[in-house]
Amino acid sequence: MGQNSLRGSSAGCATAWLPSACFYHMLGQGSREEVGSQPCRAWWYCGLLVGSWEPLPLMAFVSQHQIQKSPHLFQFHEDGFLVLEHFFTAEECDSMRNQIQRIIEEMEVPPHCRTEFSTKEKEQLQAQGSSDYFLTSGDKIRFFFEKGVLDERGNFLIPKEKSVSKIGHALHAYDPVFKQVTHSSKVQELGRKLGLERPVVVQSMYIFKQPGIGGEVTPHQDATFLYTEPLGRILGFWIALEDATQENGCLWFIPGSHTRGITRRMVRAASGSSTCVEFVGSDPAYDDNQFIPLPISKGGLILIHGEVVHKSELNSSESSRHAFTFHVMEAKDTSWSKENWLQPTPELPFPSLYT
Repeated sequence: MGQNSLRGSSAGCATAWLPSACFYHMLGQGSREEVGSQPCRAWWYCGLLVGSWEPLPLMAFVSQHQIQKSPHLFQFHEDGFLVLEHFFTAEECDSMRNQIQRIIEEMEVPPHCRTEFSTKEKEQLQAQGSSDYFLTSGDKIRFFFEKGVLDERGNFLIPKEKSVSKIGHALHAYDPVFKQVTHSSKVQELGRKLGLERPVVVQSMYIFKQPGIGGEVTPHQDATFLYTEPLGRILGFWIALEDATQENGCLWFIPGSHTRGITRRMVRAASGSSTCVEFVGSDPAYDDNQFIPLPISKGGLILIHGEVVHKSELNSSESSRHAFTFHVMEAKDTSWSKENWLQPTPELPFPSLYT
């Protein structure tokens, strides 16, 4: 084992560099799978336990010199994502799942507000884009449904608990369980060790990926929807509340795609437009062979750079794939676009990650 890194022992597996001064447990060895003819890399780590390492700015304002001097951040900057296995305990995951069931039991959404969630551009504009229910959800806890679960009047065709696609976008602010997780000491510690100086939480979502009907999430970059100037200031925290596998719709990434900027934005439409939001620009056609899957165990955390291209497939399995995710912005020397669909409000300014 090298002086400054902890690496999987499987030959040919590229793994993330970690500092020897920081104590991690390696839960498994790196693996190599074949997806078609494309070799795929997987990283298997648990979360930070104790120890310290020199804070380093995480995002676009990091110089190449800083990265080269800090090998523990090298892989994240190379790939735009990083897996930390078992960052959260099974008990913490179960607590979130139990809480979301209580929220669903109390769910009351008038039929005319029931919106089917889609990431396909045309459907997105027809559904969320024409709905104030979506546009004003940034400081509320609201419900969005899978395609095909509502009749033409908005009535449920299947049990409501099986119909929800996601709940967003302010669980981190208004629900005590999700607020505690978002601002937990280990999340704050990780933020500081990543060099985040003034991180604020901009949104949160609970994603169900329902068995059999959990819709695909098309290739996208989070900065398309959460745009900042300069770029490189958005970081996603994606927490697996169940094992995420290729069968039930784990995330897929294009390594290194966060270095190419963005070509599409979702912005608020001008007053009088037929939709509340519109897309400016377009995404390129992505080669499926560029994507690699990132299966992850219950309790694992995936850090997601705001410009890395990622997706997930339809869940055609009999198992759900619950996840809780939230996004933070490094607010220091950063401007949040007033054209973004999501805006802070007097009732809920973006809260600091640090408490």
